[in-house]
Amino acid sequence: MDLGIHFANFTLPGGPEALAPTLAGTAKAAEDIGCTMFTVMDHWFQMEEFATSHDPMLEAYTSLGFLAGLTSKMTLGTMVTGVTYRHPALLAKIVTTLDVLSEGRAMLGIGAAWYEREHHGLGVPFPPVSERFERLEEALQICLQMWSDDDGPYVGEHYQLAETICVPPPIQEPHPKILIGGSGERKTLRLVAQYADACNLFSSGADEVKHKLDVLARHCTDVGRDPDEIQKTILGGGDPLGDVDGFIAEMAAYRELGITLVEIMPFSDDPVSLVSRLGDEVAPRLAELG
Repeated sequence: MDLGIHFANFTLPGGPEALAPTLAGTAKAAEDIGCTMFTVMDHWFQMEEFATSHDPMLEAYTSLGFLAGLTSKMTLGTMVTGVTYRHPALLAKIVTTLDVLSEGRAMLGIGAAWYEREHHGLGVPFPPVSERFERLEEALQICLQMWSDDDGPYVGEHYQLAETICVPPPIQEPHPKILIGGSGERKTLRLVAQYADACNLFSSGADEVKHKLDVLARHCTDVGRDPDEIQKTILGGGDPLGDVDGFIAEMAAYRELGITLVEIMPFSDDPVSLVSRLGDEVAPRLAELG
């Protein structure tokens, strides 16, 4: 089972001046211990369930571009970009640029968006949830068209593009992997089945994750797709170092369900050291799970 790091806490000792070296050090430590994925939040305000909206939050793709120059192996992406945050064609161009500059390591993590306060706060439209899912599907179609040989127009209900030129193209073929975050059974998992290379679920217990994967498999059947083509990942909660044996037992149950990667959030004043400890105490045992 692979290990990834999701960097979500920017409230760190030393203030803004410490953010660049700490983010860089954490990413380098993650790559040193064999992590295969490194993601950052894509929000404008910090999420209130973690801290307050006035706590620090860095812009995601600037951060990933910074990390692309400091790492060489890990996949880099967001967990996840809200569809309302950037025009889909601009998003495709941004992810393409990240893929080129990282030499083929970008991932498009995307979802329907949910954080209403940051939209209202910065004056960004926040349509109803049904429209956000419509826009999400159109955004996926636009990205895939821009990453194809078709540079012609795109005409949707919400987005109209006269040309879908994207030069240079991504390095990855046929395109950067697409991960759709969320576990909604009627819409989100249907979009995963139809468009995504990977999904990400919360580590909400083996029974619940099994149920979600069963729903995903049914959607795959409906669209004529093999569910094994989709990488299944989870976002781990809590502190795995507090009970390593218990954490590994939990991950073993997920691995039996087909989960191949767990992302851990290093909530610590010293995330570099925490990630290094994960390399000593957790990563080797995850690898033994297969």
